[in-house]
Amino acid sequence: MGKKVTIKLETGTVYQKDEGGTYYFRYQVRKERKCVSLKTQNQEEAVRKAKELLPIVKATSAEIISAHVKVARKLALQAQALPVKNIWKTYSAHPQRAMPATVREHLSYEATLNEFLAFLDPRTTEFNSITTDMAVKFAEHLKTTQISVNTHNRKIIRLRKIFETLRDYRTEENPFASTVLRRKEREEQGTLVRRIAFSREQEEAIRKELDNPKRQMLNKAEIKVVYYIGMYTGQRLKDCVLMQWQNIDMAQRRIWVKQFKTGKEVSLPIAEPLFEVLQQALEWKADSYVCPNVAARYQIVDERGKGVGDGLVNIDVLRVIKWIGLEPSVTVPGRKKKATVYGFHSLRHSFASFCAEAGVPKAVVVSILGANSEIIDRFYTHVGEDAQRAAIEAVSGKTGGQSDRERIKRALAYIAELPRSTPEIARIVEILSGRK
Repeated sequence: MGKKVTIKLETGTVYQKDEGGTYYFRYQVRKERKCVSLKTQNQEEAVRKAKELLPIVKATSAEIISAHVKVARKLALQAQALPVKNIWKTYSAHPQRAMPATVREHLSYEATLNEFLAFLDPRTTEFNSITTDMAVKFAEHLKTTQISVNTHNRKIIRLRKIFETLRDYRTEENPFASTVLRRKEREEQGTLVRRIAFSREQEEAIRKELDNPKRQMLNKAEIKVVYYIGMYTGQRLKDCVLMQWQNIDMAQRRIWVKQFKTGKEVSLPIAEPLFEVLQQALEWKADSYVCPNVAARYQIVDERGKGVGDGLVNIDVLRVIKWIGLEPSVTVPGRKKKATVYGFHSLRHSFASFCAEAGVPKAVVVSILGANSEIIDRFYTHVGEDAQRAAIEAVSGKTGGQSDRERIKRALAYIAELPRSTPEIARIVEILSGRK
């Protein structure tokens, strides 16, 4: 892995702000620090350019220093030569641009930039003329578009990355660097909507509807398998849809998952209900995918290479949830789009919930879900509270809400109702009463 290069000259320093990035020349003139871009990523060329400036930097007369200022300004003016209309073209070809894992996120960068440029005054034609004030006004504008706090912040972060990548074309600071442009999560405290876990009754209702011949949908048999994998493994939709037979050992009844989102590998036993539907799936086994038709649908892309199939499969999944009388999304005040409360991801929440109820250790659930996420923390918080309550009661001499004395009184009252014909009962009364 490379390192940022720093080269000390007779006067001043040649350095890189980022690994493999543009070289800069930093020096002092009359005790005032200066810095200019050398407009090259080649080390030898950068050193040569810096040495050419040394005679001017070391000069003492005001006339020569003035000449140097003109040179520095010329370099800066060269850095400004980027029309607004060419920002995306320049950024998308830059070696230090963001490298999103999906085409969708790459297109989101472009869409966010276009949204910002459309907001600007048409008279703003140069990249270097975009100011912090313009960024602030855009952030204020986003607040009026009824988007979530997370969506707002993602847009600001994308723009910050674009401006940071193209910093050699600017003389001013990154206008999107300030954290005040982002919104705070507490702004949505009053309208917070969380994904809801299915109850056992609701999951049973889903299984019944998937077996109901009156309910018709595309690839219904395969969607049933996808649901069962989600119910009995707690994995995400993409992991369930793109499950391959090579990761299932029917003889040993074990399943392996390498999660697409985290890259983590998990392994767990196959539950009996899941084993039964997988046996049914063997009847249509045609290629490597357990659910070949749903997998092919999930991987559909548009002409730009953006994945659109995941949305189609998600619609199919939500249709099943509506069959049992649940509304997947709800209206949230202040937002244009509805927020999802019930979806395939609810199965992941349910899995963690059922494990917590059964007393399964948290570490075991982490090994299955593949991450110590807030989902797990959410359902295991009450386990910690119960343990704390038991500890406090033990310290205070109370168990089950009663002190030792209270329990002895109850025992004596009960024994008093029994016939005292045996010496054993009489002895118990004596001991509990503290007489002997």
